[in-house]
Amino acid sequence: MPEGSGADAAAAVVYRGRFAPSPSGWLHLGNARTALFAWVRARLNGGAFVMRVEDLDAQRSRPDAVLGNLAELRWLGLDWDEGPDLGGPYAPYLQSRRSELYRSALERLAAAGHLFESYLTRRELSADTAASGAACDATEAGDAVYGPHHRRADEALRDERRAAGRTPSLRFRSPPGKIAFSDLIAGPQSYDAERAIGDFVVRRADGLFAYQLAVVVDDAAMGITEVARGADLLPSTAAQLLLYDALGLGRPTFAHVGLLLDPDGQKLSKRHGPTSLRELEAAGLRAQRVLGLLAASLGWLREPVELEAGELLEVGVANGALPQAQASTYRLSEAELAWLYG
Repeated sequence: MPEGSGADAAAAVVYRGRFAPSPSGWLHLGNARTALFAWVRARLNGGAFVMRVEDLDAQRSRPDAVLGNLAELRWLGLDWDEGPDLGGPYAPYLQSRRSELYRSALERLAAAGHLFESYLTRRELSADTAASGAACDATEAGDAVYGPHHRRADEALRDERRAAGRTPSLRFRSPPGKIAFSDLIAGPQSYDAERAIGDFVVRRADGLFAYQLAVVVDDAAMGITEVARGADLLPSTAAQLLLYDALGLGRPTFAHVGLLLDPDGQKLSKRHGPTSLRELEAAGLRAQRVLGLLAASLGWLREPVELEAGELLEVGVANGALPQAQASTYRLSEAELAWLYG
């Protein structure tokens, strides 16, 4: 079967979920919590669970983490049906080997008139926004949203920079109006396409395909029916849905689980103890203890107890319904952290 295909296989599976780690380092407890949520959703729905490694950015990816992250998840007790280590009908499962699919999608978007060249740098984009006083939101990365004002600024310098041999990025032109969807956890969502999303990059000036494009192409090509991930990626969903629609692809459903924080409401840090699965294993902690803490933080257990991944599925079946999770962030208490490291 050709790489990136597999329609017959997809038709045979009603539910297809996935987890897609970026191998820039070791998986911390928040990553593991999201992976656990996605795994449980897939297993209790009787569907397939796909592991895809998002190693597209070679400068940020660590070679030892590409398969090392998978080893961390196996230590936790999770398994999957397709992935870089197992293969499957949608291979390859490494984004670094799927560039032809992204290039093809760009060509389709360009042919339909959805793309334009952009020569504004990120710094110029922010400075131009501040200087103009343009009403503008910010993206989840903190960048100014690229809107109509920036298009005009870009057009004013385009000929000069093109003549100088500068390589542009490619941006997707967001249409006017609202983009709405219903998240399984966060509920109904609505974004103003021009103001809140703006014209976003789909190929960077250095030639790297952008996350928004790659994740849409991959999830569609792999037949993913539900995208379960962290709530920090909720704002990205609207942009991705614009790409699904522009490419004529069927939309998956989305479930964005709240983030895991320390008792002070901050990201977990090493001042409380080891935070990555690799470090926790090296410190001699039992995977069942880590799993129990994560399950309790998701609201599936009244309090942390050591248990195997299979036992957690039995809890879900016994409850007679698929486990849900909190839309809001979850602060681990000092007592929970003491129990984990105790």
